[in-house]
Amino acid sequence: MKINWAEKLRQNVHQLAESLGNLFVETFHYLALFAIGAVTAWAAVVEFLGMLEQGHIKIDDILLLFIYLELGAMVGIYFKTNHMPVRFLIYVAITALTRLLISNVSHHNPPDMGIIYLCGGILLLAFSILVVRYASSQFPSVKIEKPQRKLGAGSGEHPEIEKGEL
Repeated sequence: MKINWAEKLRQNVHQLAESLGNLFVETFHYLALFAIGAVTAWAAVVEFLGMLEQGHIKIDDILLLFIYLELGAMVGIYFKTNHMPVRFLIYVAITALTRLLISNVSHHNPPDMGIIYLCGGILLLAFSILVVRYASSQFPSVKIEKPQRKLGAGSGEHPEIEKGEL
C-alpha cells in the first residue's frame, strides 16, 4: 500500500508532461499557421502590387493569384478544422501546371512533348481529385448521421464540406 503514493505521483507527472506537451504542440501549431497565412497574404499583396506597377496583367499573374487564394483557403480550413484537405493541395498543383502550360504556349515556344506531359499531369491530378472525392464519400473518416451533397450559403454550415467529408 505504500507504493500507492508513488503510482499517484507518477500519474500526476505523466498528466503534467502530457498537458505541457499538448500546450507546446498546439502553440507551435497556431504560430506556424499564422506565419504561413501571413507570408501567403504578404506574397500575394507584393505580387499584386508588382502587377499594378507593370501596368498590365497577364493570365499567368491571375493564375498565380489563384494559387495564393488556394493556399490561403488551405490555411483557413486547417485552422478551423485541424484537417488538411488533400484536394486543395491538388487544386494548387493543377493551377500551377496550368500556369506553366499557358506560360509555355503564350511565349511562342515551339510545341513539343513537354506540352503533352503537362496536359497529362493535369489530367492525372484531375483524376486523383475524382478518386479522393469518391473515397471520402464512400469511406468517410467520421460518420455523418444525414449526409447532404452541398449545403447552401447562409445555412450556417460549411459549404466546402460535402457528403462524407469533415
